[in-house]
Amino acid sequence: MRLPGWLKHAFAADDGPLTPTPEQAALVDRLAHEVVRRGMTVPALAFLEMSHPLNYVTSQAIHFFTPMIGAVSNTNAHRLLADLLEHRGAIEYICQAIERVQADTAGAKRSS
Repeated sequence: MRLPGWLKHAFAADDGPLTPTPEQAALVDRLAHEVVRRGMTVPALAFLEMSHPLNYVTSQAIHFFTPMIGAVSNTNAHRLLADLLEHRGAIEYICQAIERVQADTAGAKRSS
């Protein structure tokens, strides 16, 4: 039995490589610097790896709580983060950014 063309890839989960927008990249970079500055690299990476399968659900939760978040803050960062988390490679991208900042910080401390 052959499936129709439109049904063949109906449940495909891979949406290609992640290419964040410049605003999303700046947000992730700011987040990574803050995590490293606070010395929370290992717990943040552990949490991100554990929540890897839930990134899409997390993005939808952020969208759901947008009215409450908007009442507390004026930034658009939560929308950028939610849009980023809708992609499969987002958690890996954030982890790599944190690891890169950690390596840069460790290298800078070592050279001074």
